[in-house]
Amino acid sequence: MFDRLKSYLDSIHARDPAPRSRWEILLYPGVWALGLHRIAHWLFDAKLYFLARFVNHFSRAITAIDIHPGATIGKNFFIDHGFTVIGETAEIGDNVTIYQCVTLGGTNPTNGKGGKRHPTLEDNVIIGSGAQIIGPINVGERGRVGANAVVMEDVPAGATMVGFKARSTLVPAEEWIKEFIPYGTTPDCEDAEGNRVDCIEKLEGELANMKAEIAALKAAAVAERIPDQPSLDLDSKKSGTAN
Repeated sequence: MFDRLKSYLDSIHARDPAPRSRWEILLYPGVWALGLHRIAHWLFDAKLYFLARFVNHFSRAITAIDIHPGATIGKNFFIDHGFTVIGETAEIGDNVTIYQCVTLGGTNPTNGKGGKRHPTLEDNVIIGSGAQIIGPINVGERGRVGANAVVMEDVPAGATMVGFKARSTLVPAEEWIKEFIPYGTTPDCEDAEGNRVDCIEKLEGELANMKAEIAALKAAAVAERIPDQPSLDLDSKKSGTAN
């Protein structure tokens, strides 16, 4: 047990040059949060859900890190500084590093994915501060997510993801303000053939069609206003004038 703890503390020191000793690392909120999560997860697996939640809330109160008891976490997991949220169905591999203010969040369970709702992080993944990893997506081994990035699609192994994903869905507010929307996400749309598609993808396709139709109408209007004119032989005109 002490050998495993020593190995874990050394793995953190290898990723963080700030601590001067293992004793200092023992005071890290991420270390406490992970230790208490191990207890909460054991209670969760034993179907002692109230006790699991009690440990979870106690951990959150003293560490400012909220890890759902149902989340599965591998070896040498390091949360630097804290203020992190990890959802119930999240799966985290070995040697994963997460910096402050990261969310491993879920998607709306009414969209047909009510089981697995949270991300899977494979081994040796690094998540930068403020990043939001949303939905049942997979971040491949050695994947990197930059600070404040919003990731909603699978990340290939070894890839680095940066930037924002958020864009307006252009969904009329009156359609959705009447009821609560879990996780603030709307259901998928359907195309003309009844296939489920992303709302933004569908709207972008419709916008492209509208632009093409407008361009065709403009071309037709210009052709009607300007009839074909016979070409002028400038050389002949010049020679006639000279004569």
